[in-house]
Amino acid sequence: MKYYSLNHNAPEVSFKEAVIQGLASDKGLYFPKNITPLNPVFFNVIENLTYHNIAFDVIQQFVGDDIPEDNLREIIADTLSFDFPVVEVENGIYSLELFHGPTMAFKDVGARFMSRCLGYFNKEKKDAKNTVLVATSGDTGGAVASGFLGVDGVDVVILYPSGKVSDIQERQLTTLGQNITALEVDGVFDDCQDMVKKAFLDETLAHKNLTSANSINIARWLPQMFYFFFAYKELKSQNKPLIFSCPSGNFGNICAGIMAKKLGLPIEHFVAATNVNDTVPRFLENGKYDPKPSKATISNAMDVGNPSNFIRIQELYNNDLKAFEKDFSSYSYTDEQTLEAMKNIYNTDGYIAEPHGAVGYLGLKKELQKHENAIGVFLETAHPIKFLDVVEPALGITLPIPEQIESVMNEEKVSVKISNYEELKAFLG
Repeated sequence: MKYYSLNHNAPEVSFKEAVIQGLASDKGLYFPKNITPLNPVFFNVIENLTYHNIAFDVIQQFVGDDIPEDNLREIIADTLSFDFPVVEVENGIYSLELFHGPTMAFKDVGARFMSRCLGYFNKEKKDAKNTVLVATSGDTGGAVASGFLGVDGVDVVILYPSGKVSDIQERQLTTLGQNITALEVDGVFDDCQDMVKKAFLDETLAHKNLTSANSINIARWLPQMFYFFFAYKELKSQNKPLIFSCPSGNFGNICAGIMAKKLGLPIEHFVAATNVNDTVPRFLENGKYDPKPSKATISNAMDVGNPSNFIRIQELYNNDLKAFEKDFSSYSYTDEQTLEAMKNIYNTDGYIAEPHGAVGYLGLKKELQKHENAIGVFLETAHPIKFLDVVEPALGITLPIPEQIESVMNEEKVSVKISNYEELKAFLG
């Protein structure tokens, strides 16, 4: 499989090269040159397949010959070492729980898959050393820190906006030590992401062999397709049109879902549900892509003003807005609406949703009004405990601390404070 830059001014590369480089030399995101739909037989028997076999069939064409089959199956088995329950919340509406991994966030899958791919590639060169440079608006940092902890030949540097991630999220990325360093940035997520992109293109840092573990990296982004296939496997027997609603920040998850549809997965419609950072909902209203600085909300992992992966979605539809709108809607919700939804879900259905999942639920409810006889899935992307300062007072409950979280609660937070790109560059050396 070859990958090309969406800026169309860089050489095509292999899967391995795209993973190691992260971003193309012309600042473009990598995109697969070919997308071959899966054999229809695969969907006929999917309910009889294991998650590991489903994941292998889905990802293999994108990896190609860069990782042998046996090694790729090992990577998948190591990546998918936890459950992905589909929970009925109310009649016809399901939560796809993606928070049962080691850091209790959906990003565990992509981070674990990418770290193991990079570890495999580094085994070929014993002296290889890569620096994974990543910006986080919340859960990416913890997932990457956990996924890459102790991986040979890889140093991890995580930039996060000071005061704009939850306490638990901050602990997950600042307490591990070893090959993980957290940089606390005086700014918002978009500032962190801009610094990361600038560093990739800084030739004076070439010796650091920088790569990214944000969803701009194909090895972080593509495994997110797995969730959609897993949910379809569980719900196929209902034989009804299926709507997916993704709480959306950087738009990697929903972009992976659209990739799954291109592979043949029968998804009726997608909803990108956002908080007040509404760049994409506004684009669908007026046809103008007009990013604005991000605003802080209670669903902080979605506080993204200029979502990186939206250009990949446009590529998937050949920039055909009408074809895109047929498959895709996007709605924006305030913190007040989000809190009200959390309360309604809990009081009516007894289900505890955190702010991101609640935004996804709201988008799903709205879209289902347009699709008679359809069922819907909203993605619950993080465990409610990661937002206990929002969830507990909103619902009037006390959440038990899961084992994965308890292990970091008493550890000392260690971070390096920076304010601008020059300070990042000086740190990287």
